[in-house]
Amino acid sequence: MKKGFLLAPGPTPVPERVLLAMAQPMIHHRTPQFSDIFAEAKEGLKYLFQTKEDVLILASSGTGAMEGSISNLLSPGDEVIVINGGKFGERWGKISDAYGLKVHWINVEWGKAVDPDEVRKVLDANPQVKAVMVQASETSTTVAHPVKELAALTKIRQDCLLIVDGITAVGVFPVPMDEWGIDVLLSGSQKAFMLPPGLAFAALSEKAWKFTETAKCRRFYFDFKKERKNLANNTTAYTPAVSLIIGLREVLAMVKEEGIERIYARNERLAGATKAAMEAIGLKLLAPGNPSNAATGVYVPEGVDGGKLVKYLRDTMGVTIAGGQDHLKGKIFRISHMGYVDTFDIVVAISAVEMALSKFGYSLEFGKGANAAQAILLEGYE
Repeated sequence: MKKGFLLAPGPTPVPERVLLAMAQPMIHHRTPQFSDIFAEAKEGLKYLFQTKEDVLILASSGTGAMEGSISNLLSPGDEVIVINGGKFGERWGKISDAYGLKVHWINVEWGKAVDPDEVRKVLDANPQVKAVMVQASETSTTVAHPVKELAALTKIRQDCLLIVDGITAVGVFPVPMDEWGIDVLLSGSQKAFMLPPGLAFAALSEKAWKFTETAKCRRFYFDFKKERKNLANNTTAYTPAVSLIIGLREVLAMVKEEGIERIYARNERLAGATKAAMEAIGLKLLAPGNPSNAATGVYVPEGVDGGKLVKYLRDTMGVTIAGGQDHLKGKIFRISHMGYVDTFDIVVAISAVEMALSKFGYSLEFGKGANAAQAILLEGYE
């Protein structure tokens, strides 16, 4: 027998309680029964996004919400700033190119966060810029970008939006939309939302909704104004992912029960334990300066093939983590600690990494990483 453990940064594990809710018989999506479920979910999303604004629910991956935020708010020829510090920052630029926007790239070394002063300089030099696009948590590099500081730059500019990919941030660490002045905040179901892939979420500020009145990019399926109109009637413009929305209601009930601050504290504790463990066994962190609490990136030791290590962990040991992308492929691995992950999932991940590294010839003392983690993990118990 080989029990599986899912510790990759998406998809993440789905709680049994949520699976059972989604396993209920299918109901029709244009009924009062579904509208009641939808209404609960849409209110719960406001709590998680920390906003009074509507949070749109889209049947798509998170990339759909990224594309929609561009097509609904901007026009061909508009100038935007893209913070490119990883695979998903790069995606902002690719979508912008597809819609005929002019991109000012701010390229950031993978593993580091953007310097807000660099963004300020580009904004000052290009006052016509309509939007700044950034990841709150760059999943490919496990970096958290300084969203609060970036919001301070854009909220004083009435003609410039801050568009934030919060796909591995919302529900992981604080990104309070209203308090910080974030104009667009996006997320997806398969990360901290503890659901299968298939839902994307988009919240727009009052300032951002004004941009939808003048945006000239073509759109059809991802029409935010149409979705907002339907949201007011507790439904969606097109066929919704019914079972996922039933699961979403259950997830948001769990979030309310635990409390958002406790969730943030748990994620911080699990992240701290994971990082301490990796350093204890002599490994170098990918993002030591501005780490995200969603996942921990770690360089593999010299002489170890990261791709083969991740494959061995998954296929032989039953522990799924993630490898690196692009130029980091084979050089790093990433352990997730967001969503339905707790103390002993992290202990399993650390112990499995120790054992696998030993199999690949890396000299270490068994239990040293787990011991370092346990000292931090114990803080979660009264």
